[in-house]
Amino acid sequence: HIGHALNKILKDIIVRYKTMQGYRAPYVPGWDCHGMPIEHQLFKELNLTKQQIDRVSFRAKARAYAQRYVGIQREQFKRLGVAGDWEHPYLTMSPDYELTILRVFKELVKHGAIYHGKKPVYWCATCETALAEAEVEYEDRQDTSIYVLFPVVQQPLKHVNFLAQPSAVVAWTTTPWTLPANVALAFSPDAEYAVLDGSPRLLVAAKLADRLSGIFNRPTKSLGTVSGAELAGMRCRTPFGDRDSVVVDDEGVSLEEGTGIVHIAPGHGHEDYLIGQREKLDVLSPIDHQGRFTKDVPQWAGKTVFEANPLIINDLKQRGLLLKEEPLTHSYPHCWRCKQPVIFRATPQWFLRVDEPLRKKLLASIKQVQWIPEVGMSRMTGMVEARPDWCLSRQRYWGTPIPILHCESCDRPLLDVKLIEQIEGALREQGVDAWFTASPAQLAPGARCSCGGTRLRKETDILDVWFDSGVSHEAVLRQREDLQWPASLYLEGSDQHRGWFQVSLIPSVALHGTPPYEAVLTHGFVMDGEGRKMSKSLGNVIAPQEVIERYGAEILRLWVASCDYREDVRISETILEQTAETYRKIRNTFRYLLANLYDFNPKQDVPPRAQWPELDRWALQRTQRLLDDIRQAYEAYQFHQAMRAVYQFCVVDLSAFYLDALKDRLYTEVASAPRRRCAQAVLYDILCALVRALSPILPMTTEEVWQLMRRAPWVDEPSVHLARWPSSLIDREDRELAGRWERFLELRDHAMKALEKQRAQGTIGSPLEAQVRLAISDVTLRRLCEAHRETLTEAFVVSEVQVDNRPDGPIGVAVERAGGAKCQRCWRYQRSVGLSPAHPQLCERCVKVVSRKQEA
Repeated sequence: HIGHALNKILKDIIVRYKTMQGYRAPYVPGWDCHGMPIEHQLFKELNLTKQQIDRVSFRAKARAYAQRYVGIQREQFKRLGVAGDWEHPYLTMSPDYELTILRVFKELVKHGAIYHGKKPVYWCATCETALAEAEVEYEDRQDTSIYVLFPVVQQPLKHVNFLAQPSAVVAWTTTPWTLPANVALAFSPDAEYAVLDGSPRLLVAAKLADRLSGIFNRPTKSLGTVSGAELAGMRCRTPFGDRDSVVVDDEGVSLEEGTGIVHIAPGHGHEDYLIGQREKLDVLSPIDHQGRFTKDVPQWAGKTVFEANPLIINDLKQRGLLLKEEPLTHSYPHCWRCKQPVIFRATPQWFLRVDEPLRKKLLASIKQVQWIPEVGMSRMTGMVEARPDWCLSRQRYWGTPIPILHCESCDRPLLDVKLIEQIEGALREQGVDAWFTASPAQLAPGARCSCGGTRLRKETDILDVWFDSGVSHEAVLRQREDLQWPASLYLEGSDQHRGWFQVSLIPSVALHGTPPYEAVLTHGFVMDGEGRKMSKSLGNVIAPQEVIERYGAEILRLWVASCDYREDVRISETILEQTAETYRKIRNTFRYLLANLYDFNPKQDVPPRAQWPELDRWALQRTQRLLDDIRQAYEAYQFHQAMRAVYQFCVVDLSAFYLDALKDRLYTEVASAPRRRCAQAVLYDILCALVRALSPILPMTTEEVWQLMRRAPWVDEPSVHLARWPSSLIDREDRELAGRWERFLELRDHAMKALEKQRAQGTIGSPLEAQVRLAISDVTLRRLCEAHRETLTEAFVVSEVQVDNRPDGPIGVAVERAGGAKCQRCWRYQRSVGLSPAHPQLCERCVKVVSRKQEA
């Protein structure tokens, strides 16, 4: 899609520029081949479920499916003009890459970073697998929030006699289906809690009492208050199950919503789990892999959690435990692939431990990286500070296996480095798919558990595909001789702060103590012309193939280079038409330069610099400043600034000024005249500068120009993409020249306005019919203009410039019809026209040119 084009073209511009700067910058394209996207699509095409096909057969089909799309996408990326080692890409499903994944996993085991535990993770019941945080998207969803009564059965304080009466704690939840897994109630330790009079008496946060009384339609009268810390240890009856719910305190309890009391189900929430671990609470999770209640909750066994929600609410209502229900629209996690709502579910999983020592190293390493834009550092820091342990398990078919054996006797995993090495060796010889076909005894002969058990079973989970991509720096940079570790730059969309950038950082810092990249660049997303997200339902999707078919790949590349990618970027038919117009101006500039160099030989026809006219020396210096601006923009990865500078130069400095001013010299002088050759020498330098400087952005157009230059022959390199960055055009900046032209260009602006006014009034037609009189009071400027009258005449594209004294006041500009007659050859009005009997329609200069041609 168009986002891929944005990403790949940005990378290509950087690689091409760095190559021109003399760096060895090979680009190795790659594909993440495992995971849900392929598995999901393949099951859909096969019209099968996981239960209807064996794993080995499915993996063979998935491998072929992935390979087919690698071929398709490779051709599409090449059509974008992206240069790379397309014959030797990296594929996460290749044997060498999969063995690297297993090796890194083993090294993390050796470092004590891997563990097996039962804790809640994002779970997609539709896809029947755990999800990484980066695989979760948040969408608005309407649910029912409820206020639930937890009757007090054992109060902790004898002096609080108002809790001895029938009393109940009121908890608020937006997930009624988690109540069967409740084991505790959390209070804020420093907050005051009020007991509201009534039957039963209600315990809620004192700060929220007035608002809650209105919601419950009960009197506000409080019988007293007690702190959350004092209530710790109190026991209440949980709504479901024959057990108590114990009161604990926690600093994280919010007093801004709900009742200031949170129901705790450690099996269904990360924060709940952490509280449960601290308080040594049971972790209940009576939900199976399809999101259905198990037989542990017989009332709703077989029902999905969302089917059970209204049944649970109705049951609470019938038993008098429901105080209030309200509709609620809230942001809720959804699976990125199937778009269905997900749940938190505790199951035995494999985790990479992101504990305090590693977290501290990660936060320190973030500061070592250059973040482009700089806000990336704070984004990444915030995410790492808050991230839980990384769940590596996926309950799918298509991926790299977790090379762990379990003991059938004691049901413990054999987390042994030597055993993993033994398995790794067997898979290196037999292929990674042997994990799914060979027996434990064939993979690890003689393996036994510490309990003495020898009956072993293989782990059925595969590794998270983010782990595949997270070790690409190990599988690619460290395995290829022409690459180096760490990478100079990682470049992806801004969503990868919680994706690729983060999952690459964690194993790298865990194993090596340093990031796998020196710099990270992020770009925004592509929106339509009105700033809306692209979607098929809105009909605003623009595919790169369509753009290429209509405009060509160069227009797409130019659009990318013209965008300020630090924010979301926009594309529309109008924007593409504007980009095409910009391209036409650049292409026409190349055409004009080439056309006027048809008889020029840079090795023979360049006059000494001392002979160059003032205008040409200014143009060369202006071109050098352009090159400096482009290089600075490239170095800062601000390509839109480079394109703005190029456009300004082509349209304003060249087309509207310099090239227009040169026409008289180029078209009317003798071909070998020094002044004409000087103009051509500058045009040649401009051409060489532009064709090289634009080659990272417009590789096909500049290559077309370069081949014409080779044919001349002006250049030696067989391709512009084998040429170096343009060398300096001048030894040093001439500040006096720059100062003069700053004043001359101001005068030119005044003259252009005056000329246009006279043209509008019909006084003159072409500017060559005019002479411009400058009235200047500043003695220094007047003398400067008098000394450069011919330069100003050429710059203004008029037949004559006169400089007059003005006693005081601002500069005066007067436009008059030029004296003399029009030369039929150069079209300038000159008093010398008609003086030659042989050529009565020509001026003195053109007579000399024609005479020299006739003599030749």
